[in-house]
Amino acid sequence: MSAAPGGGVAAALAAYGLWGLMPLYFRLLAPASAIEVVAHRVVWSFVLLAGVLGAARRLAPMRRQIDAAVLGRFALAAALVTVNWLTYVWAVTHGHTLDASLGYFLLPLVSVALGVGWLGERLARAEWLGVALAAAGVAWLGWSAPQFPWVAIALALSFGIYGLVKKRTALPPAEGMLLETALLVVPALAVLWVLADRQALAFGHAGRATDGLLASTGLVTTVPLVAFAYAAQRLSLATLGMLQYVSPTLQFLLGVFVLHEPLDGRRLLGFAAVWAGLAVYTLAVAWGRQRAVLARPVSDEAAT
Repeated sequence: MSAAPGGGVAAALAAYGLWGLMPLYFRLLAPASAIEVVAHRVVWSFVLLAGVLGAARRLAPMRRQIDAAVLGRFALAAALVTVNWLTYVWAVTHGHTLDASLGYFLLPLVSVALGVGWLGERLARAEWLGVALAAAGVAWLGWSAPQFPWVAIALALSFGIYGLVKKRTALPPAEGMLLETALLVVPALAVLWVLADRQALAFGHAGRATDGLLASTGLVTTVPLVAFAYAAQRLSLATLGMLQYVSPTLQFLLGVFVLHEPLDGRRLLGFAAVWAGLAVYTLAVAWGRQRAVLARPVSDEAAT
């Protein structure tokens, strides 16, 4: 039985909405370096998930599903999400929030390309039009950027391939996230030990507020990633990618109206093209689903 896509859409919107608000959260962690923040995200996420799944007695069934192939796939996912986290945290804490936003505008195009080229997903003509408009907007944003957007490219490629890997996994979302953090928790603890040895650790030295925020990285990390994994198993990669525009749009709004970053006419033109592409693609997908429902024959059971 296939899962209802509506639940996948809701989960994707929840994940992308939370990620869109992340710049405000990570700016509060400024006393900590990017590598310390990522290490805390791993450690506290592992502690949270291990506790929740252990209390629910889901650890033993999880272990029975793990073999060499599953470990290899999740090791790749763990490496990709680490690259993504390090790049993103560094960007938003070093004045490159707009570069990070561009990366997540580029990400849906990477997801669509992977879905079409790797998984053989097909797009309708109107969906291609939406993708083309969004691609034109992203290309314009990249061209008008003052320097080569390596942050944007690293974010888009790392998380785009991560989404592909997660789509091809069989573990439930929470169990999958626990396995990822389990593979990373020893290196993360080693990083924290080295930082403490060098007296470069913010945790325990930058105030109780910072300590509390660093400890909360487990919850802040786990909730959207589990929601994303749930959505990735239920939606096409192309649809998952296009919904991703919610996140950088929120970052854009934060940058302009909360953080008061400058916005010139050229950049606004690129964002407008991306939004137009998202609107066209979303309407095309909704229309295609409606036509499929109307064309579906009524079963004998339903008729009785």
